[in-house]
Amino acid sequence: MNMTQREELMKTLHECMEACNYCYDACLQEDDVNMMANCIRTDRECADFCGYTEQALARDTPFAEELLRACAVICRACADECRQHDHDHCKYCAEKCEKCEEACLAFTA
Repeated sequence: MNMTQREELMKTLHECMEACNYCYDACLQEDDVNMMANCIRTDRECADFCGYTEQALARDTPFAEELLRACAVICRACADECRQHDHDHCKYCAEKCEKCEEACLAFTA
């Protein structure tokens, strides 16, 4: 992966992290927070992992492929969870997670 590709992937990871954090916070404001518990949990996992992966890529980690494969799995799980809800923040998060999953998979062997 060249520098431009890495920067673009890092941008996608960052956007996904931001969308997950936004969704997490918005879920906490919903009337039935208990119904949103799994979405909140998955948002946090995805945001944290995307953030870590972005940082690791900035350091040119030798574990890029492993992290990107795991990140794709987590992004898929988050997208699937968010797709179960009708809230705009969940729909937005699902879109960003799907985009991030695709970007991560594009750089794995």
